[in-house]
Amino acid sequence: MNARWRGSTLKQWLAVSLALLPLILAMPAAAAVAAPPGIPAFTVHNGGAGQSYTLTIQLLALMTAITLLPAALLMMSAFTRIIIVLSILRQAIGAGQSPPNQVLVGLALFLTLFVMSPVIDKVRTDAVTPYMAGSIDTGAALERGVAPLKTFMLGQTRESDIAAFVRMSGGNGFSTPQEVPLTILAPAFVTSELKTAFQIGFLLFIPFVIIDLVVASVLMSMGMMMLSPVLISLPFKLMLFVLVDGWTLVMGSLASSFFH
Repeated sequence: MNARWRGSTLKQWLAVSLALLPLILAMPAAAAVAAPPGIPAFTVHNGGAGQSYTLTIQLLALMTAITLLPAALLMMSAFTRIIIVLSILRQAIGAGQSPPNQVLVGLALFLTLFVMSPVIDKVRTDAVTPYMAGSIDTGAALERGVAPLKTFMLGQTRESDIAAFVRMSGGNGFSTPQEVPLTILAPAFVTSELKTAFQIGFLLFIPFVIIDLVVASVLMSMGMMMLSPVLISLPFKLMLFVLVDGWTLVMGSLASSFFH
């Protein structure tokens, strides 16, 4: 993954995020037409006269969307599964805070960009570029932009999780998967991602637990019960992980798990 590819993909991700802002704000802006013009913010006095400034509903919605949009995009992408698996892997190795949290988050972000690059390209081609050119309106751009993301989420979400949230919402189901709204698909997707991440983490934990058991058994048979098994098993776990090229295997397996 070279610097030019990362830079272009990051720019596409930011372009998608910025393009989705006006699309998301379309509904609040339309609802604010019949509302008061704004919320009084402050008044500036210049001599005897005073000028009052208000905070418009659309600007308030924009500030709220900027706050919530990054978290929503992360929870509706591959980031959740990747960061959980990497955190479990670090705990299984038992190396404390190595790699540190900043490194794990950075790895998860760049691997997320790698996995989501087809979705980002399709959103940019189908929604962002036509909307910036003025060939489609906000509603059509929003519909086109959400469609590739929903397709990705549906491919990673279990039907049982979707059915569970449909029952909780009191619905009767949907004829096609594309009819599932984001209000149901998003929590079902996150639930499925959590389950998948812990399943992968369980498989990663097994070889390291076996090493701990073997080292503990050997130390106990030698009568070295006062010596911590962690001090002996940690070098062996690190050596095993490096010899099998563990980081490449884990990152490759995580990426391929989204394209099954």
